[in-house]
Amino acid sequence: MTATPNRRVVLAERPKGVPEPRHFRVEELDPVPPRDGEVLVRVSHWSVDPAMRGWVNDVPNYLPPVAIGAVMRSFAVGEVVESRHPGFAPGEVVTGMLGWQRMATVPGEAIDRKVAESDLPPSLALGILGLNGVTAYLGLTTVADPQPGETVVVSTAAGAVGSAVGQIARALGCRAVGIAGGPEKVALCREAYGYDAALDYKAGGLDAGLAAACPDGVDVYFDNTCGPISDRVMGHLAQNARVVICGTAAITDWDPLPQGPRVHRQLLVKRARMQGFLAFDHKDRYAETIDRLAGWVRDGTLTWREHVLDGAEAARDAIGMLYRGENTGKLIVAVD
Repeated sequence: MTATPNRRVVLAERPKGVPEPRHFRVEELDPVPPRDGEVLVRVSHWSVDPAMRGWVNDVPNYLPPVAIGAVMRSFAVGEVVESRHPGFAPGEVVTGMLGWQRMATVPGEAIDRKVAESDLPPSLALGILGLNGVTAYLGLTTVADPQPGETVVVSTAAGAVGSAVGQIARALGCRAVGIAGGPEKVALCREAYGYDAALDYKAGGLDAGLAAACPDGVDVYFDNTCGPISDRVMGHLAQNARVVICGTAAITDWDPLPQGPRVHRQLLVKRARMQGFLAFDHKDRYAETIDRLAGWVRDGTLTWREHVLDGAEAARDAIGMLYRGENTGKLIVAVD
């Protein structure tokens, strides 16, 4: 049994909307020895994802809210140090829902996969080779089925999911148009992620920018924001467009429900289709998807960036930082 203490971040009080540092507390406890069917993982990196806002709020969601006093739910990656599960052995690198804690004792089913890409940084299992990349690839291909020559528009285009969507769209022969906030992120879209065009929604003139960048309309819209950005895109849909609803980052509070333009007329006139997507519904395709993404990373088709925070205290404001748009890559926490 390891003597390494379990430094962890727990939910101290229930937020309303985007959580702040005061909603979290850092604790240090002895690690819990694994029981039958469990493993003990020494975690190296925690993920920070937009969905975590929904996980801590007491609102209807696809998972129950994190309990007060419980370890913050999150994806993480680390090395098995002790196992009482036949499927895992000490020394193996694994990723899954391990939470914001240094020493995670979890049932085997909390682990999504063993990280086999030993030639690549293990932290990629939280980003381009994790849920972000899987969401980008499967959301784009299963819901939208983009065809070569079509125009794919992506909101939060410099984010962990959006940057992958744009690059995958181009790998599939499409034009990629990104929407991001601020000149730094627009430059990332063009220079790092290879978008054909990138628009700064903070600069104004988004309608004119979309008309110029998408003269034949938007064939696929990969929506990570909802809200005013998406309202503008809906006015530029092409015939038979497909809209993938992946995230709602622009909506910080769902009580009361936000009111915006009705999109029914655009969907009707363009015979367009809008569908929500959660990668959790496609776990049977994770392995094949990650294999393909890893191949693209190795040959340079996909590039990636990480924004790394240092330790548990920094994690307390990480979700807020994500929603303020302050990260310049996949946001992760290096465990202290």
